[in-house]
Amino acid sequence: MKKIIEWAQNPAKIINIFLLKFPKAAKIVPDKLFVKIRYKAMFGTSLNLEAPRTYNEKLQWLKLYNRNSLYTMLVDKYAVKQWVADKIGKQYIIPTIGVWNRFEDIDFEKLPNQFVLKCTHDSGGLVIVKDKKSLDIADAKKKICKCLKKNFYYFAREWPYKNVSPRIIAEEYMEDDSGELKDYKFFCFDGEVKALFIASDRQNKNEDTKFDFFDRDFNHLPFTNGHPNARELPHKPRMYNEMISLAEKLSVGFPHARVDFYEIGLKVYFGEITFFHWSGFVPFEPEEWDYKFGSWIKLPK
Repeated sequence: MKKIIEWAQNPAKIINIFLLKFPKAAKIVPDKLFVKIRYKAMFGTSLNLEAPRTYNEKLQWLKLYNRNSLYTMLVDKYAVKQWVADKIGKQYIIPTIGVWNRFEDIDFEKLPNQFVLKCTHDSGGLVIVKDKKSLDIADAKKKICKCLKKNFYYFAREWPYKNVSPRIIAEEYMEDDSGELKDYKFFCFDGEVKALFIASDRQNKNEDTKFDFFDRDFNHLPFTNGHPNARELPHKPRMYNEMISLAEKLSVGFPHARVDFYEIGLKVYFGEITFFHWSGFVPFEPEEWDYKFGSWIKLPK
């Protein structure tokens, strides 16, 4: 009964569920209407595109109106590597072992004992292989091929993904001192780092992923966004200043971009560039931080 009342108060939630369950039907919904429905479902308020103020509102505006053709290459997990290497140097690039159009083309006998498989066009097709002898190839094929059939654009209308060629890449396996691979994700606004978050416990099946946000001076920020804070605050990375410098070089010319890095020993590696954190559909708690982050985005005319 509680759920029925909730849906009655926000009918966009029912429509949103329909769009998620029937992606083929969702494809015919125009981008502007789609993001309005999803925003209303997630936040309970109407999306203001005429005078957006919050971070999540401005991300929807950028999806619809800031269509820089360069973005398509930058969200391609394979194509972006050369662009980043040209900007900051190839020493920051995780080595690519191979790239294929079909799973059947992968010769697993030629791959090393440890590697990572991922799709170039989405954020879900990831297979981490720590020991090739224990790899379930059939299971990996099922996961990768399912991702290859999807167009990530239709999930949240992040338009740069619409025309990315679906491919598979294998990269060298890496882990940091913690035995996993923490992400250091820097929020950049017109080429200036304002904040970051550290993602931890991502490979721990018994724990929810943790997100901890910090300002540029590495002061912990008192809010959550999508995942809880870690019980023990992550340490400041040793190569923190270098990461900030690299993130700012890579984000020059963009109203907003999130630039991700890893730290292995005393080396920094590029992860990815994201233009729409959480697709702009996950609340900040407390809400004031949605407005704070939003104030940092200066929308282009």
